[in-house]
Amino acid sequence: MSILVFGHKSPDTDSVASAIALSYLKNQLGSNTMPCVLGNISKESQYVLDYFQLPIPKYISDVKIQVKDLQYDFAKGISPKKSILSTYNLMEDNSLETVGVVDEDNKLLGIISMKNIAMGLIHGDFYHLETSLENLVHDLKGKVLSGNKEFFNGHVSVVAYYYKTIEGLLGENDIVIVGDRYDIIECAIMSKVQLIIITGGNDIPQKYIDLAEINNITMILVPKDTYYISKVINMCNYTSRIMRTQNIIKFNEMEYIDEVKDELSHSHFRNYPVIDNESKFLGFINRNHIMNPTRKKVILVDHNEYSQSAEGLDEADILEIIDHHKIGDISTSMPINFRNNPVGSTCTIVFWMYREHNIEIPFDIAGALLSGILSDTLLFKSPTTTDIDKKAVEELNRIVELNIDDFAMDMFKFGTSLEGQSIEEVFYKDFKEFQLETFKTGISQVFTLDIDDVFNRKDLFINYIKKVHKRMNYDITLLLVTDILKEGSYILYQCKHNSVIPSAFEVIDEQGVFAKEVVSRKKQVIPKLLNAIQLIK
Repeated sequence: MSILVFGHKSPDTDSVASAIALSYLKNQLGSNTMPCVLGNISKESQYVLDYFQLPIPKYISDVKIQVKDLQYDFAKGISPKKSILSTYNLMEDNSLETVGVVDEDNKLLGIISMKNIAMGLIHGDFYHLETSLENLVHDLKGKVLSGNKEFFNGHVSVVAYYYKTIEGLLGENDIVIVGDRYDIIECAIMSKVQLIIITGGNDIPQKYIDLAEINNITMILVPKDTYYISKVINMCNYTSRIMRTQNIIKFNEMEYIDEVKDELSHSHFRNYPVIDNESKFLGFINRNHIMNPTRKKVILVDHNEYSQSAEGLDEADILEIIDHHKIGDISTSMPINFRNNPVGSTCTIVFWMYREHNIEIPFDIAGALLSGILSDTLLFKSPTTTDIDKKAVEELNRIVELNIDDFAMDMFKFGTSLEGQSIEEVFYKDFKEFQLETFKTGISQVFTLDIDDVFNRKDLFINYIKKVHKRMNYDITLLLVTDILKEGSYILYQCKHNSVIPSAFEVIDEQGVFAKEVVSRKKQVIPKLLNAIQLIK
């Protein structure tokens, strides 16, 4: 199982690039990791991935424990044409309680348990046989004497009478079990029965074999006596005759363990088949598998708060966190590698990890790292920018050889275009939830060079913010429209205390007011809001 490496729910360029680069680094060091994203990537991130020809990381909705995470044994299903006796021997030899019956495409048709076999022996139709010549030869260790019929479906008769007693009673629907009673064999041949099973293993005169061939009658010679064959012939039937097809409780491998537990609490079966999305059979699970499930293993980048991370994170094993934000609320039961540095980008930290491990950075990974740093530092205009970020970009650019200013502006122009995006899409492009003292706070930030597009829809944005504010029961709801060139942000908001926003940003109480030099949510907006909140206590 791959270790999942992912950033926060609103994947920006730093989050996406750091997940890709860290996953590559870990794999070079011998781990098996996979970069992922928790949502749709931004236009800016798409520009970067396209520019450096990198695939979009796999989307995951959550890291909850699923059926596929359980340590159950994958199993092969059996054909419905397999005999009951062969199925029983298979189960006995491999200590199996239940087997799945599948079609040619491995799709589940039914299941068979030892109980089904036992009940079939007790309540089955002992006088009917539906099976193949292959099954009969295998199960009865027989030898074909004549005929070429491959499948049989008829009434079974064990004939021990004087041959005249059965004259006129046999026909094409009959299957006859008989010893070396030549008169009965001849009578059965002339009656055009489907099949004659001759018991005892003694050689049969050639004339009867020839007569059977002429009449296209299948005859099998078996070594066991008539009593034994009459007892086991019912076990030569197809498994499809006794398999259970109704009221089967089965689970898709993608189902969550909590849902499975709830289902199992209301049922009494011991084993439950597992299928994939195409109904293909994978194996069985039971209550023992659910007792000790395998958790997904994850590495977090660019965040360390539950509200910003994948659903079900508490069900996963967090192995490592690489971040440049304030310490959040994520906790672990075991010590982990937690790297948290006050730099402008998570990509900066990942870059220096490459240097520490002396791992060569390929062109595409270098491009992703460089882009993540430029994006999160706003081309070094953000107050979060450090000399360490600048040094990282300098070294990375020795690999990719770009005109940094031109590339950054092209990336920003492409990424900040709001054309064709709805109010909701713009608001949730980069949205994060925080708990600031007692204030439940939601902050959306949009970096754009297209300020007019927002202000042409200003009233619509304000109404949407009001709806989010009420629905989520926030104390503060902010939309920061950050102008990269003017190095500041326009603020649209809702707040339960009218004084918080003006006090925090030293602006008038007006929707769309411009806050100079406010570009960093982490280093400016959060601290300013905290200071303002403390003033009203």
